Amino acid sequence: MTLLQRTVADTRYVMTGFMTTVVGFVLVVAGVAAGLGSAAVFVGLPILAMTALLARRLADTERGQLPEVLGRPVGRPEYAEAPIWAGWFRRTMTPLGTGQAVLDILHAIISLPFAIVSFVLTTVWWAGTIAGLTFPLYGWILADTVGVNASLPALLGLSDSPTMFVLFNTGLGLAFAATLMPMVRIAALVRATLAQSLLTRPARKEAASVYAYPRQAVRA
Repeated sequence: MTLLQRTVADTRYVMTGFMTTVVGFVLVVAGVAAGLGSAAVFVGLPILAMTALLARRLADTERGQLPEVLGRPVGRPEYAEAPIWAGWFRRTMTPLGTGQAVLDILHAIISLPFAIVSFVLTTVWWAGTIAGLTFPLYGWILADTVGVNASLPALLGLSDSPTMFVLFNTGLGLAFAATLMPMVRIAALVRATLAQSLLTRPARKEAASVYAYPRQAVRA
Protein backbone atom coordinates (compact mmCIF):
# COMPACT_ATOMS: atom_id res chain seq x y z
CA MET A 1 0.00 0.00 0.00
CA THR A 2 1.44 3.37 -1.05
CA LEU A 3 1.50 6.41 1.23
CA LEU A 4 -1.35 7.97 -0.73
CA GLN A 5 -3.44 4.80 -0.47
CA ARG A 6 -2.64 4.64 3.24
CA THR A 7 -3.78 8.23 3.76
CA VAL A 8 -6.99 7.64 1.81
CA ALA A 9 -7.71 4.46 3.79
CA ASP A 10 -7.03 6.17 7.12
CA THR A 11 -9.20 9.13 6.14
CA ARG A 12 -12.05 6.85 5.11
CA TYR A 13 -11.77 4.92 8.37
CA VAL A 14 -11.88 8.07 10.49
CA MET A 15 -14.73 9.75 8.61
CA THR A 16 -17.05 6.76 8.30
CA GLY A 17 -16.15 5.60 11.79
CA PHE A 18 -17.12 8.95 13.28
CA MET A 19 -20.66 8.70 11.92
CA THR A 20 -21.17 5.10 13.03
CA THR A 21 -19.66 5.86 16.43
CA VAL A 22 -22.06 8.74 17.07
CA VAL A 23 -25.09 6.68 16.06
CA GLY A 24 -23.88 3.66 18.02
CA PHE A 25 -23.20 5.75 21.11
CA VAL A 26 -26.71 7.18 21.13
CA LEU A 27 -28.40 3.80 20.60
CA VAL A 28 -26.26 1.85 23.06
CA VAL A 29 -26.46 4.45 25.83
CA ALA A 30 -30.23 4.64 25.38
CA GLY A 31 -30.49 0.85 25.46
CA VAL A 32 -28.34 0.48 28.56
CA ALA A 33 -30.24 3.22 30.37
CA ALA A 34 -33.61 1.74 29.46
CA GLY A 35 -32.50 -1.77 30.31
CA LEU A 36 -31.02 -0.93 33.69
CA GLY A 37 -33.96 1.32 34.53
CA SER A 38 -36.50 -1.45 33.98
CA ALA A 39 -34.40 -4.46 35.02
CA ALA A 40 -36.34 -4.77 38.29
CA VAL A 41 -39.49 -5.81 36.41
CA PHE A 42 -37.53 -8.11 34.04
CA VAL A 43 -38.48 -6.03 31.02
CA GLY A 44 -35.01 -4.52 31.08
CA LEU A 45 -33.21 -7.84 30.62
CA PRO A 46 -34.38 -8.38 27.02
CA ILE A 47 -33.60 -4.72 26.33
CA LEU A 48 -30.06 -5.20 27.63
CA ALA A 49 -29.73 -8.35 25.51
CA MET A 50 -30.82 -6.50 22.38
CA THR A 51 -28.40 -3.70 23.23
CA ALA A 52 -25.59 -6.23 23.57
CA LEU A 53 -26.53 -7.67 20.17
CA LEU A 54 -26.48 -4.20 18.65
CA ALA A 55 -23.08 -3.51 20.21
CA ARG A 56 -21.84 -6.81 18.74
CA ARG A 57 -22.94 -5.77 15.26
CA LEU A 58 -21.18 -2.44 15.68
CA ALA A 59 -18.08 -4.28 16.89
CA ASP A 60 -18.17 -6.56 13.83
CA THR A 61 -18.28 -3.49 11.60
CA GLU A 62 -15.28 -2.03 13.42
CA ARG A 63 -13.36 -5.30 13.24
CA GLY A 64 -13.97 -5.46 9.51
CA GLN A 65 -12.25 -2.09 9.06
CA LEU A 66 -9.25 -2.72 11.29
CA PRO A 67 -7.07 -4.88 8.99
CA GLU A 68 -6.86 -2.11 6.39
CA VAL A 69 -5.72 0.37 9.05
CA LEU A 70 -3.45 -1.91 11.09
CA GLY A 71 -2.04 -3.76 8.10
CA ARG A 72 -2.60 -7.19 9.64
CA PRO A 73 -5.52 -9.54 10.26
CA VAL A 74 -7.42 -9.49 13.53
CA GLY A 75 -9.35 -12.25 15.26
CA ARG A 76 -12.99 -12.21 16.30
CA PRO A 77 -13.74 -13.25 19.89
CA GLU A 78 -15.99 -16.23 20.43
CA TYR A 79 -19.61 -15.48 21.31
CA ALA A 80 -21.98 -17.81 23.09
CA GLU A 81 -24.71 -19.38 20.95
CA ALA A 82 -28.02 -20.70 22.17
CA PRO A 83 -28.57 -24.47 21.83
CA ILE A 84 -30.96 -25.62 19.15
CA TRP A 85 -33.42 -26.79 21.79
CA ALA A 86 -33.37 -23.47 23.70
CA GLY A 87 -36.59 -21.57 24.22
CA TRP A 88 -37.27 -18.02 23.13
CA PHE A 89 -36.23 -16.47 26.44
CA ARG A 90 -32.84 -18.19 26.47
CA ARG A 91 -32.28 -17.31 22.84
CA THR A 92 -33.14 -13.71 23.63
CA MET A 93 -30.75 -13.57 26.58
CA THR A 94 -27.86 -15.37 24.87
CA PRO A 95 -26.08 -12.14 23.75
CA LEU A 96 -25.49 -11.38 27.45
CA GLY A 97 -23.92 -14.78 28.08
CA THR A 98 -20.34 -13.78 27.29
CA GLY A 99 -17.87 -11.33 28.77
CA GLN A 100 -17.17 -9.92 25.33
CA ALA A 101 -20.66 -8.38 25.38
CA VAL A 102 -19.51 -6.04 28.14
CA LEU A 103 -16.45 -5.04 26.12
CA ASP A 104 -18.56 -4.43 23.02
CA ILE A 105 -20.92 -2.15 24.96
CA LEU A 106 -17.98 -0.44 26.66
CA HIS A 107 -16.33 0.25 23.32
CA ALA A 108 -19.55 1.68 21.86
CA ILE A 109 -19.67 4.15 24.74
CA ILE A 110 -16.07 5.20 25.38
CA SER A 111 -15.02 5.30 21.71
CA LEU A 112 -16.95 8.55 21.13
CA PRO A 113 -14.28 10.95 22.48
CA PHE A 114 -11.59 9.06 20.55
CA ALA A 115 -13.68 9.32 17.38
CA ILE A 116 -14.20 13.05 17.95
CA VAL A 117 -10.46 13.68 18.38
CA SER A 118 -9.65 11.65 15.27
CA PHE A 119 -12.35 13.39 13.24
CA VAL A 120 -11.25 16.88 14.29
CA LEU A 121 -7.56 16.21 13.54
CA THR A 122 -8.31 14.71 10.14
CA THR A 123 -10.77 17.43 9.16
CA VAL A 124 -8.50 20.29 10.25
CA TRP A 125 -5.45 18.93 8.44
CA TRP A 126 -7.33 18.19 5.22
CA ALA A 127 -9.03 21.60 5.32
CA GLY A 128 -5.73 23.37 6.01
CA THR A 129 -4.02 21.51 3.18
CA ILE A 130 -6.71 22.16 0.59
CA ALA A 131 -7.37 25.76 1.61
CA GLY A 132 -3.66 26.59 1.82
CA LEU A 133 -2.53 25.00 -1.43
CA THR A 134 -5.34 26.65 -3.36
CA PHE A 135 -4.91 30.00 -1.60
CA PRO A 136 -3.07 31.62 -4.57
CA LEU A 137 -6.29 31.16 -6.57
CA TYR A 138 -8.47 33.23 -4.25
CA GLY A 139 -6.11 34.93 -1.81
CA TRP A 140 -5.70 37.98 -4.00
CA ILE A 141 -9.47 38.47 -4.05
CA LEU A 142 -9.60 38.27 -0.26
CA ALA A 143 -6.76 40.77 0.01
CA ASP A 144 -8.66 43.24 -2.18
CA THR A 145 -12.08 42.78 -0.60
CA VAL A 146 -11.33 42.12 3.07
CA GLY A 147 -7.97 43.82 3.35
CA VAL A 148 -4.71 42.63 4.91
CA ASN A 149 -4.14 45.19 7.67
CA ALA A 150 -5.42 42.82 10.36
CA SER A 151 -4.10 39.64 8.76
CA LEU A 152 -1.81 37.27 10.63
CA PRO A 153 1.34 38.28 8.69
CA ALA A 154 0.67 41.93 9.54
CA LEU A 155 0.06 41.11 13.21
CA LEU A 156 3.34 39.20 13.29
CA GLY A 157 5.13 42.25 11.92
CA LEU A 158 6.11 40.67 8.64
CA SER A 159 4.27 42.81 6.10
CA ASP A 160 0.79 44.04 5.32
CA SER A 161 1.13 43.61 1.56
CA PRO A 162 -1.17 41.34 -0.45
CA THR A 163 1.86 39.40 -1.69
CA MET A 164 2.96 38.52 1.83
CA PHE A 165 -0.65 37.67 2.71
CA VAL A 166 -0.85 35.15 -0.11
CA LEU A 167 2.64 33.73 0.42
CA PHE A 168 2.14 33.33 4.17
CA ASN A 169 -1.15 31.44 3.85
CA THR A 170 0.19 29.32 1.03
CA GLY A 171 3.14 28.46 3.25
CA LEU A 172 0.72 27.36 5.97
CA GLY A 173 -0.97 25.14 3.41
CA LEU A 174 2.39 23.60 2.51
CA ALA A 175 3.03 22.94 6.21
CA PHE A 176 -0.34 21.21 6.55
CA ALA A 177 0.35 19.20 3.40
CA ALA A 178 3.79 18.14 4.63
CA THR A 179 2.34 16.81 7.88
CA LEU A 180 -0.97 15.52 6.49
CA MET A 181 -0.01 11.87 6.10
CA PRO A 182 1.51 11.36 9.56
CA MET A 183 -1.26 13.33 11.25
CA VAL A 184 -4.05 11.38 9.54
CA ARG A 185 -2.18 8.19 10.42
CA ILE A 186 -2.07 9.19 14.08
CA ALA A 187 -5.77 10.10 13.99
CA ALA A 188 -6.67 6.68 12.58
CA LEU A 189 -4.52 4.82 15.10
CA VAL A 190 -6.18 6.69 17.97
CA ARG A 191 -9.43 4.87 17.15
CA ALA A 192 -7.93 1.64 15.85
CA THR A 193 -5.79 1.00 18.93
CA LEU A 194 -8.79 1.26 21.25
CA ALA A 195 -10.86 -1.03 19.02
CA GLN A 196 -8.04 -3.55 18.78
CA SER A 197 -7.63 -3.75 22.54
CA LEU A 198 -11.34 -4.20 23.30
CA LEU A 199 -12.81 -5.96 20.28
CA THR A 200 -10.22 -8.35 18.87
CA ARG A 201 -8.16 -11.39 19.71
CA PRO A 202 -4.90 -12.54 18.14
CA ALA A 203 -5.58 -13.88 14.65
CA ARG A 204 -4.93 -17.64 14.68
CA LYS A 205 -5.42 -20.14 11.88
CA GLU A 206 -7.59 -22.28 14.10
CA ALA A 207 -9.87 -19.36 15.00
CA ALA A 208 -13.48 -19.47 13.88
CA SER A 209 -13.13 -16.28 11.86
CA VAL A 210 -10.32 -13.91 11.07
CA TYR A 211 -10.76 -10.46 9.58
CA ALA A 212 -8.13 -9.79 6.95
CA TYR A 213 -7.45 -7.05 4.40
CA PRO A 214 -9.44 -6.04 2.51
CA ARG A 215 -12.26 -6.18 5.08
CA GLN A 216 -13.34 -9.76 4.72
CA ALA A 217 -13.84 -12.65 7.11
CA VAL A 218 -11.61 -15.58 6.27
CA ARG A 219 -12.96 -18.85 7.56
CA ALA A 220 -10.41 -21.28 8.85
